[in-house]
Amino acid sequence: MDYSQYEDYGFERVSAFNLSTGYEKRSYQAHWHSYGEILLVGPGKTNIFQVNRDTYELVEGDFLLIWPMEMHAIIDADRKESLVIQFSNAFMNSLFDLQRIMHFYRNLHVLCINSHPELVAQLRKIADRMKETFFSSGPDRELRCCMLLMEFMLTLDRHRDEFAPELRGEETYTDSVMRRMIMVTDHIKHNLTADDLSQGAMAEMAGISKDYFSRIFRNVTGMNYSKWLNTIRLEKATELLADREKTLTEIAMLSGFQSISSFNRVFHAEKGMSPGEYRSLMM
Repeated sequence: MDYSQYEDYGFERVSAFNLSTGYEKRSYQAHWHSYGEILLVGPGKTNIFQVNRDTYELVEGDFLLIWPMEMHAIIDADRKESLVIQFSNAFMNSLFDLQRIMHFYRNLHVLCINSHPELVAQLRKIADRMKETFFSSGPDRELRCCMLLMEFMLTLDRHRDEFAPELRGEETYTDSVMRRMIMVTDHIKHNLTADDLSQGAMAEMAGISKDYFSRIFRNVTGMNYSKWLNTIRLEKATELLADREKTLTEIAMLSGFQSISSFNRVFHAEKGMSPGEYRSLMM
């Protein structure tokens, strides 16, 4: 099996996890896909990457986090000895804690070995175990790799205080409150076209005050409710962009946007381009 052609691997339909290495070319054009990637940077003097509108020059041992449906490109980097870990968005969304971590760190793309040596060392060990497991012949390798992926995410989350204050969440919540939050977030994701998805209505559904609901969202997801809701709508929209038979207006409506103009405005603010331009760059 050739593991070097990772961009063409449609694993989101058949698998939750993929891992690859050994690419000869040093660059890859801007693109996006419905799965996420964790890239362990290889050796070399030049390792330049782009995620959304930001460019990063990294060194060997750094991690690059590319969340599902983010535009990214490899400008010039060692790809022969780099390691690319890919994970299904559906898998990440299958557990609230994974959703929480993914949304909380949505704006975090780089883990530098020089800035966070202890964390990166721990994550490197997990990544090495993923590689060893993935290239083994065991029939349960996907399950074991997914378990290691969860360990990777939990390890990252345990170090959240190392990052900027806006990423921190200092409050903890009871199992009862978290179950109600899971119920509400699941309701939102399956009812994006509902008439009332206001913060007040969702707080009432969860059986908690609006202020407490707002605080939970800020601490658990790293963003306020309005931004989180737009993020979920954009995730749905980018998923629907893969269906070439759907018009942009249909996609806007199915994602819960009230008009094509608001859809275009929010999409451009987040992605830096129009939905049509973004669609043209889909893998």
